[in-house]
Amino acid sequence: MSFQQGLSGLNTASKNLDVIGNNVANSQTVGFKGSQAQFSDVYAASLTGATGTQIGLGTKLATVAQYFTQGNISVSNNPLDMAINGKGFFRMSEGGAISYTRNGQFQLDKQGFIVDSGARRLTGYSVTTIPDPNDTTATIDVPDTGSPVDLRIDPNAQSSPKETTASALTFNLDSRLSPPALGFVPTSASPDPQTYNSATSLQVYDSLGNAHSLTSYFVKLNQIGGVDTPNAWAVFMSLDGAPVNDGAANTVEIGTGTGAAFANGGQPMVMQFDTDGTLLSYTVGGTYTGASQDVTGGSSIVTNPPPTVRLNLDLVATALDPTNVNGAATPVDIATDMKNSTQFGADFAVSVATQNGFTSGRLSGFSISPDGGVLARYTNGQTTTLGYVRLTNFPNPQGLLPTGNNQWIESSASGQPVDGTPGVGAFGVTQSGAVEDSNVDLTKELVDMITAQRVYQANAQTIKTQDQVLNTLVNLR
Repeated sequence: MSFQQGLSGLNTASKNLDVIGNNVANSQTVGFKGSQAQFSDVYAASLTGATGTQIGLGTKLATVAQYFTQGNISVSNNPLDMAINGKGFFRMSEGGAISYTRNGQFQLDKQGFIVDSGARRLTGYSVTTIPDPNDTTATIDVPDTGSPVDLRIDPNAQSSPKETTASALTFNLDSRLSPPALGFVPTSASPDPQTYNSATSLQVYDSLGNAHSLTSYFVKLNQIGGVDTPNAWAVFMSLDGAPVNDGAANTVEIGTGTGAAFANGGQPMVMQFDTDGTLLSYTVGGTYTGASQDVTGGSSIVTNPPPTVRLNLDLVATALDPTNVNGAATPVDIATDMKNSTQFGADFAVSVATQNGFTSGRLSGFSISPDGGVLARYTNGQTTTLGYVRLTNFPNPQGLLPTGNNQWIESSASGQPVDGTPGVGAFGVTQSGAVEDSNVDLTKELVDMITAQRVYQANAQTIKTQDQVLNTLVNLR
């Protein structure tokens, strides 16, 4: 009698309903991967070998296999939420115990570590610096894959100030203007606008992050060394409104080199332009005569490397207020690139005014880049990479053992883990402020549930029919 076949069918149909029910229950669980009950038939062993008339003994549950297809990605309001678009798992650590998840709902604990709802820490890589392959003068941050760490964002982190060491000014000086009728007075704290043609300011920073205003005054010249020169301009620079010259020494000097190698320091700087309006040369350290708008002497320097503007903070402080000494390193040497400036028949205009210094700042926000970089933003406008998210993949993800709480652990069936960073090789990219939804197709599960219900009913009917046949046999007279 085939009670065994019917009973096995009831058992497997019941387990199938359990799997479907678990999928339905987790249809809203972030990072959940649905499962599928897989069955196999059962045959009795035969001493004489298999025959074409052998009848099976029913069915059994072969395995419950998870399917690791990509779930939909939904936007969230938490910048630490992460969704993996592609292959890979987040690697989590809890007291040295390692697990893996696709649930990217993270937050900071009281120590600043990035953790999930179970206080497991997200692991990653520290940051190292290498030369930029596209720019030999620059460096880039990359993950140090030899140093796995628990990722942390210090809520009290600060961005240290950076002293200005380079700047760029690109402007057009109006060739139609005439030299001022009055000579520029370097010892004046407030230059008369009638003594210069144009002016512009740039904010720079000292070693303590204090901001200083560097102002450039442009004076069109009549002559250079007594020779009429229509395309020459004298440039005077002052800092924080202090006089260019306090009567004893220049608060701002313009020369070449830096540090002990600084040479030709003085003011003004003369910029001479060609007849097509492009810059020909700089001359520094000459003697300015305001009555004739003439500069004599000085040292000619090439346009590249650019001239150095030296800020003598101690002299500036003395000129402004004998007590206004803030303790920053002095002097400050700034390579100032103006080689792209022009002298056309157009209004004075500044198109580029940049410098590489900044003040100190406090943490204002954070985000995750597509390559897994944990980016901290500071109030001074700077962004720092604190680390990189570490992703892990397996030769056979279906071999991972689910442990609950959206976690899997490695097993012999999964193969050994392969670690990397988002977007590199076969690993997917991370999306900040988003989560990966469950990959359960609720419509399919409801249809499968109806089918499983019918299978259960059919197997019950098999047992009922066999019971009726047996009852008929027992009642034979």
